[in-house]
Amino acid sequence: MPDYPRIVVPPPGPKARAVVMRDEQWTSSCYIKEYPLVVARGQGVMVEDVDGNRYLDFMAGIAVSSTGYGHPTVVAAVKDAADRFLHICGSDFYYEGMAALCERLARIAPGPSRKRVFLTNSGTEATEAAIKLARYATRRTAIIAFRGAFHGRTTGAVSLTSSKARQHAGFGPLLPDVHHIHYPYRYRCQWCADQPACTRGCLDVLEHDLFARHLDPHDVAAIFVEPIQGEGGYVVPPSGWLRDLRAICDTYGILLVADEVQSGVGRTGKMWACDHEGVEPDILLTAKGLGSGMPIGAMIAKESITTWESGSHGSTFGGNPVCCAAALATLDLVEGGLMANAVVMGERLQAGVRRLADKHQCIGDVRGVGLMIGAEFVKDRVTREPAPDIVRELVQRAFEHGLLLLGAGKSTLRLAPPLVVGAGDIDLALAMIDARLSEIA
Repeated sequence: MPDYPRIVVPPPGPKARAVVMRDEQWTSSCYIKEYPLVVARGQGVMVEDVDGNRYLDFMAGIAVSSTGYGHPTVVAAVKDAADRFLHICGSDFYYEGMAALCERLARIAPGPSRKRVFLTNSGTEATEAAIKLARYATRRTAIIAFRGAFHGRTTGAVSLTSSKARQHAGFGPLLPDVHHIHYPYRYRCQWCADQPACTRGCLDVLEHDLFARHLDPHDVAAIFVEPIQGEGGYVVPPSGWLRDLRAICDTYGILLVADEVQSGVGRTGKMWACDHEGVEPDILLTAKGLGSGMPIGAMIAKESITTWESGSHGSTFGGNPVCCAAALATLDLVEGGLMANAVVMGERLQAGVRRLADKHQCIGDVRGVGLMIGAEFVKDRVTREPAPDIVRELVQRAFEHGLLLLGAGKSTLRLAPPLVVGAGDIDLALAMIDARLSEIA
């Protein structure tokens, strides 16, 4: 039997409260802090706080801890790299780990085209690199993104982000010539929410309204899309929609940029969410789970569009040798079994959430692929009015009982455990969610 979850003192305990108080005195006011979890260590899917409470983690640090906590293969790779050297600037010098990781990512990227890779410290930095490269390669300026999207918080990336108004408030003017269109959110689609199949209304508006009335498509450098929206609510497009978007891009010479920062590296049961649709983007962005918690991301671009000159872009820390080692070890583990585990455990988890929906009327929709699953909560299944208060209370009560969860979108519970999660962990988490929902009801 696992020795988690285990609550020995109601969180936050005295040691946790001391850290929280110190943090509140000295850290910037922009931090969110979902709940007072003060981590001391982790192992697998277990997180232990400074007071000895142990939690079952079903959010993986926002889908970052892909191989769980303290995976011996990743830890050994990090220690070995750290023993040799901590840093040399990959923009200016050479080391084997950087070359190896770039080759690995180029080879496993979707599609047959030859790729080139730029390494970053984060998903936001990968987005920034893609904005620059897309404009440089096409000599066009306009960029299209989707409502509900999250691409990061730096100035260029947040210009594409469209999940919460507060992420824009007070920071304007943002990047010019950015346009937002509707994402295929079937549960709330204004064109086909009540239809038996997707009507592609959102793509019709792109071509017959935006392109016809407001924006010449030949001025558009790129369309940035999350193959599965993350922050926007774990929204999964209908089958074939991404292929249709690819076709529109091809018609007008627009680059397709797939933001796989949250959906990539095996989380959906394939290396990339694009692989489910057989779509090859012109640029693919990855980060989060790539380094099992070490800060690393990448922009993987077709060689044919990697036209910028030496010195056009760079990064002091991007592709840090220790982070490269962690990423290579992570990819070994993902390809060596964790990606397959995401398929099996994802099916078990989604089936369990659907059973919860049969029992609890406040769950209006269940969707997801692999271990990227969303349950959307509503006040009424007929009106589909969002119920954000239920999600907030569920997340808080689950934390108090030893289960780590996070919300997404307006009223969706996101379930993104580490890819090492087992059947017993899933069954336990489902039982805990069931109990908390019964309390709330």
